[in-house]
Amino acid sequence: MTTTKLKSKLTFEEFITQLPDEEYRYELIDGEIVRSLPTRQHETIAEHITDLFKEEVKRASLNYWVSGRIVIKTITENSKEQGRHPDVTVVNKTLWESYPTSYAALTDPPQIAVEVVSTNWEDDYVDKFAEYQRFGIAEYWIVDYLAIASRYYLGNPKEPTIFVCVLDDQGTYQMNAYRGDDEIISPTFSELKVTAKQIFCA
Repeated sequence: MTTTKLKSKLTFEEFITQLPDEEYRYELIDGEIVRSLPTRQHETIAEHITDLFKEEVKRASLNYWVSGRIVIKTITENSKEQGRHPDVTVVNKTLWESYPTSYAALTDPPQIAVEVVSTNWEDDYVDKFAEYQRFGIAEYWIVDYLAIASRYYLGNPKEPTIFVCVLDDQGTYQMNAYRGDDEIISPTFSELKVTAKQIFCA
């Protein structure tokens, strides 16, 4: 994924109203608009997860909205507003439909955020991990299909891994790792039947 800085020192509200065209993904990082262009494989995996979630919502008649087009407002440890654009977002449908004319941006925590890891892997494992935990997102998926993170996270030898991070009662993420034929356990989608390998082979 390549990134390009476009605009400097904006608030989240200014960021939302000044977003350029929708051909790319954009985030607000340290007051600047940053454009991201994912690889085709990255996008394929993200779309596959989106489809899986949508199918499960429909099958189980769950009150969720699933999209890859939602920006969420987070706050850094230093109280800076960030505008994050997860690859997949699951939000309470009642919340989503309560403001139908608003932009596709959230200032309330969604149920799930999914990040498909790119070369700038520390963004997902460190920065977004801390921001999403602070924001109170109940479930955060880190999909490291390239096994690109350090051995601290992936072990040795490194292999493609999906981490499902779940908030505990203290508001701290507990990371659960899934590899190969491991069946992923999602508190939100408790009846979802999918293995890590099936997602990586999308």
